[in-house]
Amino acid sequence: MILVTGGAGFIGSNLVNHLSKSKKTQIVSVDWKNKENSDYFNCDSILKVSPKNLDNFLKKNHKSIELIIHLGAITSTVEKNVRLIVENNINLSIFLWDWCVKKKKRFIYASSAATYGNGENDFIDNDSSNYLSELLPLNVYGWSKHIVDKFVANKTKMNITPAQCVGLKFFNVYGPNENHKGEMRSIALKIYQKIKKKSEVRLFKSHNPDYKDGEQLRDFIYVKDVVDIICWFAENAKIDGLFNVGSGQPRSFKDLAKAVFKNCNAEQKIKYVNTPNNIRKQYQYFTKANIQKLRNAGFKKKFLSLEEGVTDYIRNHLNNE
Repeated sequence: MILVTGGAGFIGSNLVNHLSKSKKTQIVSVDWKNKENSDYFNCDSILKVSPKNLDNFLKKNHKSIELIIHLGAITSTVEKNVRLIVENNINLSIFLWDWCVKKKKRFIYASSAATYGNGENDFIDNDSSNYLSELLPLNVYGWSKHIVDKFVANKTKMNITPAQCVGLKFFNVYGPNENHKGEMRSIALKIYQKIKKKSEVRLFKSHNPDYKDGEQLRDFIYVKDVVDIICWFAENAKIDGLFNVGSGQPRSFKDLAKAVFKNCNAEQKIKYVNTPNNIRKQYQYFTKANIQKLRNAGFKKKFLSLEEGVTDYIRNHLNNE
């Protein structure tokens, strides 16, 4: 049995659908939105559990569960409710980690590229305590993920660890099943929806002299590639550590917009607007995942290019909704 928290979310639902194809083991989705996002699932064999029943489910099924993939979290980078973030992003992560330690189970959890802050210490998935102590996330969400990374690193240093422990630092993921995310949905989806409504497509102006408007760079990675990485770790139980999950190829927002316009057969028209003051100080102008550690561990699959990912997303998913 594989238990996926956040299983009805964006990455979670794509992962659950993929894992369910094998039919070798029972897949469990733990999510408040299991019913609300039921159209995200394409398999009837998925077992759906409410988070309020998680404790009892773990007690009753501790012998059957072999792996917990913990993706559930408050993912908004502008969330101000610290108590909510502590409960969902820190306490729950440590609880599940501790359960896996005691029951000798495997644990894969979601970290984030937000832990790198403005990138002044580079984007290296180094899990040493010294390196982690140098990172300064720019928002509460990033801090919550960083605290868990440091907790796991310190416990590993003390040789206290689950049967397998893998942390995944997700960069800018886009793809199917993100409609519920509101303002946190990807720029790719936002642009697509604007074009379909014949509304004005807007991108942020640059407030950094080193970057032109629309040429801020992000490491975009398609969700299907993310699922492949998670499943690879699930299949390689002896690999542990903290790993970046990105393409390793930063691209501009203008590149992304161009790909969406092309797949919508629409004329490229972009208006540049000021970055809101409430996020301007924490705005990242450049992210690039260093994926050498992932490659050295043995993951060899080639990632889809930004253009390939956007084409698949729009033509095989968004246009069919």
